Amino acid sequence: MKALFIGGTGTISTAISALCVREGWELYLLNRGNHKEDMPEGAHAIIADINDLADVEAKLTGMTFDAVADFIAFTPAQVQRDVKLFGGKTAQYFFISSASAYQKPLSSPFVTESTPLSNPFWQYSRDKIACEEMLAHEYREHGFPMTIIRPSHTYGDRGVPIALHGKKGSFSVVDRIRRGEKVIVPGDGLSLWTLTHNSDFARAFCGLMGNLHAVGETYQIMGDESLTWNQVYGAIGAAFGVKPRLVHIASETLATLADGVEGELIGDKSNSVLFDNAKIKRAVPGFAATVRFDQGVRHTIEYIYRHPELQVPDPAFEAWTDKLIEAYEGLAANLPRLA
Repeated sequence: MKALFIGGTGTISTAISALCVREGWELYLLNRGNHKEDMPEGAHAIIADINDLADVEAKLTGMTFDAVADFIAFTPAQVQRDVKLFGGKTAQYFFISSASAYQKPLSSPFVTESTPLSNPFWQYSRDKIACEEMLAHEYREHGFPMTIIRPSHTYGDRGVPIALHGKKGSFSVVDRIRRGEKVIVPGDGLSLWTLTHNSDFARAFCGLMGNLHAVGETYQIMGDESLTWNQVYGAIGAAFGVKPRLVHIASETLATLADGVEGELIGDKSNSVLFDNAKIKRAVPGFAATVRFDQGVRHTIEYIYRHPELQVPDPAFEAWTDKLIEAYEGLAANLPRLA
């Protein structure tokens, strides 16, 4: 069985690539070659920019695949490019959508693949919805063999999942917890969230590759463990042997004070969700997430602190955090109290 991954070295796709090779797939990774260290041994590299269509077509001349997965398609134009490029050349095409595409606010926290798609708060999610609609049309009208995947919050070795961080990633927040400094948690920290280790995600994904029942279908892939954000931060602290000092600030307030936060918070992380994984378990018998978050995040933290290149400071975000906490706590201390 032969597969082509566009990208293939990101948080989700690195684990999938490694597992596919172990399971005997003849795997080709098409990317710009910037992360060769993350390519699994045995995979074949096709060095190209997927946006350079002429070069890609030349390098794929005469090649067909049992499965193609694009891990870096975010807009309808990119998906339309893939339809033209791989129509008639693959038995299955995977589009990686997002669970953030589900309606916000949710009419019910119990989410299945049939939950309506609508997110007025985040352009990223609306683009994913538009991509899904385009692929559904191509499948109905032209038989394009798509499979749509909706991940939730997936993490691996290189980053700790948190609710709010700056442009340089989560490390500065994680290190604040380690140092015993205060960190901001959106809302009261009691909304439920689902975090999935990429090794668990990979087993479900690979079980759909070459699966004739998956063509034309949509699957959400995540674990069954639901945690509050307070529990998430607590598990991170426990990995250091400390209790996090949490400062709770309303998501709506944070959205007005930080550019780009509204989508990720109001349109995603601040909403309690409980995912129904029955469909993926029917399609991939025996699938179950096995990496509990407190165990997975401990491994991630150990990995990051062994690799200095992953310890990226974010002075601007830290300064903003300190200033906001000081102002917020000062305001709270002077609010009138009802006797």
